[in-house]
Amino acid sequence: MKKSIVLALLLVSGFYSSANAQENIVLTFSDGRKIDYPGEVMLGTGKGQPKEEWFRECGRFQVRNVEAATLTPFLPTKAANTGAAVIVAPGGAFLGLAIEEEGYRVARWLSDHGIAAFVLKYRVLPTPADPATFRREVSDLRTGKGPASFRPPENTPPQALADAQAALRHIRANAAQYGVDPSRIGMMGFSAGAYTTLSLALANAPDARPDFIAPIYGKQDAVTPPANPMPLYIALASNDPLFWRGSTGLVDAWGKAGGKVEFHLYQSGGHGFGLGEGGTTTVDWMEGFRRWLEVNGMLKR
Repeated sequence: MKKSIVLALLLVSGFYSSANAQENIVLTFSDGRKIDYPGEVMLGTGKGQPKEEWFRECGRFQVRNVEAATLTPFLPTKAANTGAAVIVAPGGAFLGLAIEEEGYRVARWLSDHGIAAFVLKYRVLPTPADPATFRREVSDLRTGKGPASFRPPENTPPQALADAQAALRHIRANAAQYGVDPSRIGMMGFSAGAYTTLSLALANAPDARPDFIAPIYGKQDAVTPPANPMPLYIALASNDPLFWRGSTGLVDAWGKAGGKVEFHLYQSGGHGFGLGEGGTTTVDWMEGFRRWLEVNGMLKR
């Protein structure tokens, strides 16, 4: 990834009050609504990582210095359950996670539409433990006044990929408990989470192969797809300053390898539109994703 990702994703808004009660973060959303869920599943630990910090940015919860990877299920009612499941990976330049905007809110939408969702809090790169130091270095990066002790990586860090693989293996092994079909488990990721999602597919591990993937506003470079590529859904905006350069390398490579591809390039929406940017056609992209799952036979009740 490029330095601009840090500027665009982590630095634009300043940081607000920290939060320590993680159980409250998981259960209570910005609109006040609460959700019951089976509880977090521990996937792995981040040895040597500074203390994990939860904070608010633009009123939404964020987390950095993830000490332990976790998976938080959001399950639909039995009456609405379609049997499909989606691992949701928030973005944040691998320096933090937009855990509410690109995690919990997305998972809640999916579960409300009969799709089991699992928010993956994956391990990211370390940033200064002291919040004041972190904010100062963020400001220095943004203004060009000085260097920082952290940089976003060019590709998915191995620990993030390992956490995605562990999440998929866990859901498959416990499919009956979660009420999902082990042959209809996919992954959706945003920005850095899109990197992680694509990396999961390209790793092509036999026991950790997703049945479909949806990298949302991620890189569009050409790749070497896995054998018999799983269906691919892409959404991004034409005014995305980070990942839209007019190249459809990813789409072309997937199609040439025989994979099913759906590609949505929205007129506007910028980078990080989450569930949709008001005043743009991105506001209903999730419904398009749901219909795509249905068309591809993923929502059989």
